[in-house]
Parts: sequence; C-alpha cells; structure tokens
Amino acid sequence: MPTFEEYVGSSHDRFDEVLIDFLKIPSVSAASEHAGDMEAAAAWLQTFFEEIGFTVEIVRGEGHPIVIARSPKKDDRPTVLVYGHYDVQPPEPLELWTSPPFDPQVRDGAVYARGACDNKGQILTHMLSVRSMLETEGDLPVNVIFVVEGEEEIGSHLLEKYLDEHAGELACDYVVVSDSAQFGPGQPAITCGLRGIAYFELRLRGAKRDLHSGTFGGGVTNPANVLVEMLASMRNPDGSVAVPGFYDDVIPLLDEERKQFASLPFDEQAYFAELDVNGATGEEGYTILERRWARPSYDVNGLDSGYQGEGAKTVIPNTAVAKFSFRLVP
Repeated sequence: MPTFEEYVGSSHDRFDEVLIDFLKIPSVSAASEHAGDMEAAAAWLQTFFEEIGFTVEIVRGEGHPIVIARSPKKDDRPTVLVYGHYDVQPPEPLELWTSPPFDPQVRDGAVYARGACDNKGQILTHMLSVRSMLETEGDLPVNVIFVVEGEEEIGSHLLEKYLDEHAGELACDYVVVSDSAQFGPGQPAITCGLRGIAYFELRLRGAKRDLHSGTFGGGVTNPANVLVEMLASMRNPDGSVAVPGFYDDVIPLLDEERKQFASLPFDEQAYFAELDVNGATGEEGYTILERRWARPSYDVNGLDSGYQGEGAKTVIPNTAVAKFSFRLVP
C-alpha cells in the first residue's frame, strides 16, 4: 500500500482525467439554456462523493442546486467545511479561445478550459485529496463537509437563503475556501478577505424604432449618447467613484497594511507586460495592489446598442443597455 504522498505523486495523469471530465460540463449559471448542464454538474459531484462514502444532500430552490456532502461523523474530531462552486462564467467571446472552452486541452503542463481555475480545479483539489487519503489511510483525521454551490457567479442567492435557515447544520471548527489566488508562482497566500459586489443592468429606450442619423440626427435623443454620458459621470477625473456618499463607510487602510502591501515583491512593469498594457489607471493616491485588494471600484462590464456588424450603418438606436458593477470593501 503506497503512502499518501506516494499515491498523490504517482496520480497526476489520473487526476487530470478526472478534472477534464468535470470541465467538459458547460455549467454556465448565468445562461438559462445551460440549466440542464447545471443539473449534470451537480449530479457529477453527487456521484463522486457517494463513491468515496460521503452522504450527499442536494439542496434545491429557486436557482441552481447546492451539493452538500458529509464524511461519516466522528465526535472526537474537529470538523472542516470546504466551500467551492461548480458554476462557471460565460465563455464568450468564443473567437478568442485557442481551444473550445468546454473541450479541455493540456498545454505545457496546464489544463485549459472554462472553470479550470475558477473554481472546478480548486474544489477538485480538495475532493481528490480526501479520496487519496481514504484510499491510502482508510480514514480522515477530521470530519469534512463539502458545500459546493451552483450560483457563485450570479450572486449565491440560494446559498444565502439556505445559510439563513440551516446554519446550525453546517456547524464546523474551520472553513476552507480555495476560490481566490496565490500571489505568484511558488508564493502561496492566505486570503483573509475579498471585495464584494453590487451589479446593475441599465436599459434606456428612445424612439419606437431605430432611426437614420442623416434624417433624424440632432433632432431626437440618442439613447446610446445618453447612456455613455451617464456611465462616464459616475467616475471622477482622479479615478474615484463620483456617486455621492460612496466612500462614507469605507474603512481607510492602516499604515501597517500599506507597509505590508509595499513589502511584497510586486513588479509593476512585469504586471503591465503580462496584461499587455502600457500603464494603469485608477484611484489616485493608491498603489495598484491597494486598488485591487482594499479599495472600492466602478467598472462598466458590458455595452449593447446600435449596429455591431461589419461595415457602417448610420443608425440612431432606439435602445441602449449597459451592465456595470461596483466592487465593495469594508
């Protein structure tokens, strides 16, 4: 019987096969056409957990199911709750993918597919670790509860409701969440907080139909013009958010926190090169890491209006739509 370390060390290819099988499921929670795929992903998880001897509960409600799996409880051991999610972001624009998003490919030792890093790869690491320990040691040193939801990418509404009503059933000594990032290769990080979000969709409507700009331009309100003015008005020239009262409850960074951020080996030029940009914008008076980790922000996430096809079409659109969000901090 191999040791745990030997077993894990010799199982790389087998683990990749399991991950690839999981990644093939297009569990896009934001798209209604993938409702069946969301059920398939939850069923995939249920099968995995039942095969390793966990009891499984599928929590249903308005939205996509939560998979809760529990190891056989031992009263003399602490309980660890592992959180993750099986839903993924929409993969569009598809033309920018080197390989199809739900046809996982291994290149240079890495698996490329939608969800590989958010969050199927991370949650599967914990699942495979538990399975490996059970297969080599026959037991776990702790009680384990997995909570794997299907709505993290769209607001976790069902999970929030479940926690309000059943928090006692998930009582634990420790919570493990691997839905963040390490600072860099070989530089793991303990994440103690993430920015929250407030997400909005704004729709403007003008005339009853699209109009020709040569005939109506300057004589009717263009929803697209108004929309971009509204969106731009929410950002000050210094990069701060212009919404009144937005910063009233924001807790300022402590000097010690700023020193800790500054002590990290962050290479600004390498950061720009990795993103293929010439520089950074954002709230004045704060470093890039401070803006990313500890300050609120405002971003436009999507725009739709008028003609988007090849060539020109001089239309005044009758509708304009924007999706935008605010990242929030304590």
